[in-house]
Amino acid sequence: MSTEVDYIIVGSGLAGICFAEQLRRRDRSFLVISDESQCASEVAGGLYNPLILKRFTLAYNAAEQLDYAMPFYEELTAFLGVEIDQKIPTLRILNAPSEQNAWYEARDKRGYERFMKDGFEVNINEGIEAPFQLAEVLETGKLDTALLRSTYKAYLKSQNQLLVERFQYDRLQFSEGVSYGKIRSKHIVFAEGYGLKENPFFNYLPLNGTKGELLLIRCKGLDETRVIKSGVFIIPIGDDLYRIGATYKWKDKTSIPTEASKQELIEKLQKFLKLPFEVIDHVAGVRPTVTDRKPLVGTHPDYSNVHVLNGMGSRGVMIGPITSEQLFHHIEENQPLPREISIDRFRSLWPPQDHK
Repeated sequence: MSTEVDYIIVGSGLAGICFAEQLRRRDRSFLVISDESQCASEVAGGLYNPLILKRFTLAYNAAEQLDYAMPFYEELTAFLGVEIDQKIPTLRILNAPSEQNAWYEARDKRGYERFMKDGFEVNINEGIEAPFQLAEVLETGKLDTALLRSTYKAYLKSQNQLLVERFQYDRLQFSEGVSYGKIRSKHIVFAEGYGLKENPFFNYLPLNGTKGELLLIRCKGLDETRVIKSGVFIIPIGDDLYRIGATYKWKDKTSIPTEASKQELIEKLQKFLKLPFEVIDHVAGVRPTVTDRKPLVGTHPDYSNVHVLNGMGSRGVMIGPITSEQLFHHIEENQPLPREISIDRFRSLWPPQDHK
């Protein structure tokens, strides 16, 4: 028996869920196909933070992204009936007077004062080394991406909208839409994360992929409820548990944790954490990052009903909601995508070498 839907979504990570939500809220029918081969959303720290803390610069379109994402997640929380969004202050340890000066220089820039607190905070946590005080980033928090995925997938299963299998590209056929086996659809959206590298329709796009590794530690006596950033992030989980991350590796594209990255995280953590801790868990995943650090969104050059939503990198929590809406309007209403996220900026790379 055949199934007819408006959309097939390939991938059940954060990007796929965001696009599925755009469809659900507009009463479009859809089916999600996923084999769980990409786990970047599962191992993500889930932080949303408008400021790049290394250089005190605003992330790309940070204000617009946050203004859209926060109501989006509030509605999603109400729909799923679980708390996925936690507002948590983020503090950057300042390591020298020059960093204090750099903070104020950045805060003087237009639009920055919204996200950068005036003044510094004296460190009162004896477990943290912060001789030159701490600076607070405003409007930050943590999305529980693992809980979001598990809860949303349970909903999809209850609606018979999730097919758990590896997508086979050679089964995709084109005739008044697309067909995949017995599934017929008007459109297909690929939101596969780093799996895009195996996608014959979009593997020409410069998705590099960056491996990230995180630790879960137990640290009794730290008693910290805020996110602390120095060489790495300390993200409170509760019950003396903290997530520590993350690494950035460009050559290794596996999801296998490595001893080298574990030691790197431990060494960076010990530079400012003065208490003993125990490593409880160690996970890894490949972020879908792009050469110019912008998302990959748009429609295939030759197939008008084949689309991509990818390249969210390490800021998918902020970027995912608004880019998924932009793609929806692009498909349904032919609205142009912002140049900086449209795959048209890489049109010169099409066709792939083996198609020439």
